[in-house]
Amino acid sequence: MNIIRWVSRLDKIALPAPWGATNLGKMMRMKKLIGTLVLLVLFNLAALAQTEETNIKEVIEHLFRGMQLGDSSMVRSVFHKEVTMATVYRNRENAIVLRRESSIEDFVKSVGTPRADALNEEIWDLTIQRDGDFAQAWCDYAFYIGKKFSHCGVDAFHLFKTENGWKIFHLADTRRSTNCTIPPAIGNKYKN
Repeated sequence: MNIIRWVSRLDKIALPAPWGATNLGKMMRMKKLIGTLVLLVLFNLAALAQTEETNIKEVIEHLFRGMQLGDSSMVRSVFHKEVTMATVYRNRENAIVLRRESSIEDFVKSVGTPRADALNEEIWDLTIQRDGDFAQAWCDYAFYIGKKFSHCGVDAFHLFKTENGWKIFHLADTRRSTNCTIPPAIGNKYKN
C-alpha cells in the first residue's frame, strides 16, 4: 500500500470505547506524530540513496579530472589496490579483441607521464545502479588528446564501498574511432 495513503488514513482508524472522549485528542495527535515520523524516515532514506549515487559519480569525475591534470596520485586514489581493467575493440582485421591490463601501474604511469596535451575524457548519459555497498556505473565517452579526437565508446565501472569511500575495482571500456555520436555541447568544446 502506498505509504502516503496509509498515513492519510491514520485519522480514520476507529478507537475502542475504553479510550473515551478525553483521550481522543491525544490519540489523534499521536497518530499524526507517528505518520510524520514515518514520512521523515522515508525521505531521509531517499536522500541517503541520492547521496551515495552522488558519491559514486564524484569518484568517476575525480578519475577523469586526474587524467586531465596528469595527476597519477589523483587517479590512483579512486581505484582499489586489486583493480582489474579490460578493453573490448575491433582490430585492423575487424576481429573482436579483449585486452586485459595486467595491473593498474601501466595506466597510472601513462597518466602521470608529462605530455604537451591533456588527456580529456568527456562522459555523458551516466547511469548508476547500487545495491548496498556494490555499485555499477555505465556511461558513453569521447576521448581527446588536447583538442584532437582519439576515440569513443562506453565505460563500465564496478565499485564497492570501503572504509575510505567508494573504490573502483573493475573498469572495462569499448573503443572505436568511427560511428561516434558525440553530443554537440561536448564536440564543440574541442573544435579548433
